[in-house]
Amino acid sequence: MKRVLLFVATNLAVLVLFALIARIFGIDQYAAANGVSFGGLLAFAAVFGMGGAFISLALSKTIAKWQTHARIIAEPQSEVERWLLATVAVHAKAAGIGMPEVAIYDGPEMNAFATGMNRNHALVAVSTGLLQDMDREQVRAVLGHEIGHVANGDMVTLTLIQGVLNTFVIVAARIVGRIVDSWMSGGRERESSGVGIGYFVTVLVLEIVFGIFASMIVMAFSRWREFRADAAGARLAGRGAMISALQRLGATHGESTLPKTIQAFGISGHVAHGFKRLFMSHPPIEKRIAALRVAG
Repeated sequence: MKRVLLFVATNLAVLVLFALIARIFGIDQYAAANGVSFGGLLAFAAVFGMGGAFISLALSKTIAKWQTHARIIAEPQSEVERWLLATVAVHAKAAGIGMPEVAIYDGPEMNAFATGMNRNHALVAVSTGLLQDMDREQVRAVLGHEIGHVANGDMVTLTLIQGVLNTFVIVAARIVGRIVDSWMSGGRERESSGVGIGYFVTVLVLEIVFGIFASMIVMAFSRWREFRADAAGARLAGRGAMISALQRLGATHGESTLPKTIQAFGISGHVAHGFKRLFMSHPPIEKRIAALRVAG
C-alpha cells in the first residue's frame, strides 16, 4: 500500500512540476493562445499516459503468469523446488523484502524474470532451461539478480518513467498540433471541431516521433538497472558466481522465448547492432561482466 501511495504521490508531483514549468516558460499561455487548455490537456494526458502505465504494472504479475504459463511453487514437489524456495527466501531476507512468489515456466533458453508492483508481493520465475543448463551457484546468482530488481523497485521506477514520458508525448504532440493547425489556417478560428487536418496529421506524426525518443529513454534506464541488479546478484551470491552466470548466458546470444511484453524483465535480452542498440532492454553481456570485474 505504501508503494502505491508513493507512486500516486510521485505522479502528482510530476504533474505539478509540468504545470510550473509551463507557467515559468509561458507554455500554458502560448497553448491557450492557440486554443489549448493546458490544464485540461495535462489532466487528459496524465489519465491516459500515467494511468495506462500504472494499470499495466498492477496487472504485471497476472499477465506474466498467464503468458508464460508459469507454475507457482506452492508446495515443493521435488528437491530442486525446495532448493529454489529456500534460496529465494534467503536472498529476500538479505535484501529486506517480503518473500516473493516463486514459479517455473517452460522455456528452452536460460532465463528468469521478476515482476510485480509491490516489493513485498513480487513474482520471481525461472525457466526450465535455466535449471537444466546452469549449476546451482549460477542459478543462485541469477536469483540474486532478480531479487535485486525487486529490492531496487525497478518495476515501479520503470513504470513511472514510462508514464511521465507518455504524458509528455501526449501533451507535446497536441500543443504542437494546435500551433501547426493554427498556422495552416492563417490564425482563423475553427467553427465546428476547432481543429483541422493539420492538427490530426501533426499529432499522429509527432506521437510516433516523440514515442521513438521516449522508448530510447526507457530502454536506457532499463539497461542501467541491469547493471544494478547484477551488482545485487554479486552481493547476494558472490561476484564470481554472478560473472559465471553471465558468461553462461552469453552462450545463448540473448535468445528468449518470453513474450515481448515481459522480455525487458528477463535476465538476458536480444542482441542488436548499430542504431538498434538504442532500443535494447539489456546491455551486452560482455559489458555487464566488465562492470562487475571493475567493481570487484
